[in-house]
Amino acid sequence: MSTREPNLETDLILFDTTSTYFELDEADAVTVDEHGGEQAGFRSHGNSKDQRADLPQVVVGLAVTREGIPIRAWTWPGNTADAALIRQAKDDLRGWGLSRVVWVGDRGFTSAEHRQYLQRAGGHSILGEKLRSGSPEAKEALSRQGRYRTVAGNLRVKEASLEGTADRFVVCHNPEQADRDRVIRERLVAQLSERLTGSDTLNATKRAELRGELRTKPGLHRYLRVTKGGLLRLDQAAVTAEAKLDGTYLLRTSDPNLGTEAIAPGYKRLAEVEAGWREMKHALDLRPVSHRLEDRIRAHVTLCWLALLLIRLAEVRTGDTWRTLRHELDQMHLGTFASATATITRRTQTPAAQQRILTMLDLDEPPAFSTIALHHETAA
Repeated sequence: MSTREPNLETDLILFDTTSTYFELDEADAVTVDEHGGEQAGFRSHGNSKDQRADLPQVVVGLAVTREGIPIRAWTWPGNTADAALIRQAKDDLRGWGLSRVVWVGDRGFTSAEHRQYLQRAGGHSILGEKLRSGSPEAKEALSRQGRYRTVAGNLRVKEASLEGTADRFVVCHNPEQADRDRVIRERLVAQLSERLTGSDTLNATKRAELRGELRTKPGLHRYLRVTKGGLLRLDQAAVTAEAKLDGTYLLRTSDPNLGTEAIAPGYKRLAEVEAGWREMKHALDLRPVSHRLEDRIRAHVTLCWLALLLIRLAEVRTGDTWRTLRHELDQMHLGTFASATATITRRTQTPAAQQRILTMLDLDEPPAFSTIALHHETAA
């Protein structure tokens, strides 16, 4: 039976970060270095991607090939800035002797400083642009006229060339995502309208409290407008502006030779990294972290990464999802059978589905009998 070997080509590196928090109130103690500067502990407060800014955390980075194979994981103190993350990741992989690498990253790594660093030694990048940042480049790229081309299923793309920059911009539109964005926005607008009903009758203090509460809900606060008289209103202009962005995202690449049909699918594969985070955080128990010492925390993350690597390799070779593989193999059990003369530990029979998985993974079947213990009769 033929198996598909994983493609370990590293011409396209997908990089993303997440955070994982600790169930404790206090971060590690702050230390003072030899120059008198303060340095936060390994478990420290930072930008929490789990929306738990109240708890100390560490930051975890993951580099993945275009096929979803995780090739490297990093662990940083919880307050580490994005600039340090992307630089160390690139520097660490430089030792691999890669001839040409295109880095794919999300909107958190799109600053000019990050882009320049990724382009050192002939490297290139595909990065998501922040549509709501109000940057002149994003506005100009989105306003450019042009005909969309369909690539990778239903994904529609068009390239926008801007004066004054060597970077290329690709506007992407996903009709299915546009429908989902519209439904979500309509739900948020309805919720906000309901919250604002009767707010004009509130005194200034109560309206300020309501506004403060809405500020903690970014999805609702995005569509909130405050009049000069302090009244709370639905911002219809913001709703209209958001509607124009339904299903749309903007990419920037420094690679002059990469085809448009490869840029958007390349960025879309960041979903592989996001799937890896979900697997590590839930199925592989990345969180909660029960360790306190830095080396044990790093070891915990490394073991989760190795487990994720095995999962992805198994999925590629079998063509099945890990959920399917685990469900099938979980049905293999050991049974203990005892009689007056012996105790035997025997494995259940291997059905065809399990045999197929073991064969494709080039694994031998476990022995049918694990132990056979004969009972010696004692003299009367």
